[in-house]
Amino acid sequence: MGPREKAVYVMRALRRRYLGESTFLENPGTTLATVAAETEDPFRVLISTILSHRTRDERTAEASRRLFARYRTPRRLAAAPVPEIRRLIRGVNFHVGKAQRLKEVARYLLRYHRGEVPREYEDLLEIPMVGPKTANCVLVYGFGVAAIPVDTHCHRVPNRLGFVRTKRPEETEAALKRLLPREYWLDVNELVIRFGKEVCRPRGPRCSECDFTAICMFYRRQAGRPPRALPVRRRLKA
Repeated sequence: MGPREKAVYVMRALRRRYLGESTFLENPGTTLATVAAETEDPFRVLISTILSHRTRDERTAEASRRLFARYRTPRRLAAAPVPEIRRLIRGVNFHVGKAQRLKEVARYLLRYHRGEVPREYEDLLEIPMVGPKTANCVLVYGFGVAAIPVDTHCHRVPNRLGFVRTKRPEETEAALKRLLPREYWLDVNELVIRFGKEVCRPRGPRCSECDFTAICMFYRRQAGRPPRALPVRRRLKA
């Protein structure tokens, strides 16, 4: 099984595992999917993504709820006192610096985009605190535009499984775009994050619960035992 076949096989299996016949908006499993499903607001997706930098999902969700209970729009957030923003987002990592930057984001949107979040990738990259991952998250979760955000899970899991060999997230994004048909792009971040937290964890991966040991390079190198054979029905569906 080559890299393209492995990548498609994994995505099909993860879709069955986490979504079935639904979409991630109908069955959200991450904070960003929940924000998108509940609000359909690209601004909240943008701010929640910034809050999520180096922060666990649970803390991101709590901080996001507190912040938007008080400041729901770019105009309100731009006028908010920084100490109050800092208090509301306490619990996320680097909350002191993020508080000031969130205010700058709101001001930027008001000044250059009339308070609206742009839906073009290049325009998103001009916003303070927005890099490639954040821009792609806004496209996927805020606008439903096909893109592949690559966080630590989306970088680690494909490299462990062995269908990409990359050192940087930007390289992983490019590799996944080459390997996966566009129909899978919207789901990549959501599904791989869920799998990366539940099974293919950074520390103590649960290889005994994984369906991909037959194709996993990490398992072959680290476990020191032959991979489990794929069930016939899964081979056929791949």
